[in-house]
Amino acid sequence: MKRWLLLAFALAAFAVALVALAPATLIDTRLQRMGEGTLRLAEARGSLWSGAGWIEVRDAHGRAGIARRLSWRVRPASLLRGRVVADIELEQAERRFPVTVSLSGVEVGALHVRLPAAALSLGMPRLGPLRLTGEVVVDIAQLSLERGTVRGEATLQWRAAGSALTPVAPLGDYEVRFTGSGNAVKGALRTLEGPLQLEGTGTWSSGAAPSFLVTARVPAQHREQLAPLLGLIAVERGAGHFEVDSASAAFGS
Repeated sequence: MKRWLLLAFALAAFAVALVALAPATLIDTRLQRMGEGTLRLAEARGSLWSGAGWIEVRDAHGRAGIARRLSWRVRPASLLRGRVVADIELEQAERRFPVTVSLSGVEVGALHVRLPAAALSLGMPRLGPLRLTGEVVVDIAQLSLERGTVRGEATLQWRAAGSALTPVAPLGDYEVRFTGSGNAVKGALRTLEGPLQLEGTGTWSSGAAPSFLVTARVPAQHREQLAPLLGLIAVERGAGHFEVDSASAAFGS
């Protein structure tokens, strides 16, 4: 028994040494592979144990879209449980949040971060020409990705939403609630306030194209100003009533 304890201690010490000595640039390599070039950890320094860099979210053409300063530190005791738990500090995030990496997947907890509205066009490229304005607030209570499945809940709020293509500002405040269960993520959009009333639902499944349906309603006093903007992304179904879905290809992945 003593021999097995010594072996276990030696393996744990070896794992700690790997984490402590391996360069932080390995994270950048892994992110680029996972995100197919849309994610990067630029100017990475330090080690897997403790380091810092710039987390970049890039568009489909590989151009940098958003960059935030990031640093991390691994909790040593987590290695003894066969996983790596790191405390992450992200620029414009309200507080540090934990990320857990194990053989089964990745788990993110208690993330609250603010981003410019331009971040929306990175996920939906067709929104890029609209030159969106405002602030996006992402709030994740807990999210886990394990072997092709997604579990957890997240909220995205677009505050003081606007577009450079219309004089109506702001258009409103909007919220999307995401729920992950199994191999699908469902989203529900609602309007918190504002002249442009949006509501809709969507589903994103592994290996399938996203499916969504969003309706927009515009009060009479704003129809003339907003119709040209909505005409770029939606189909008019009636006076002040517009609709966009995945079949219309108004915007997509």
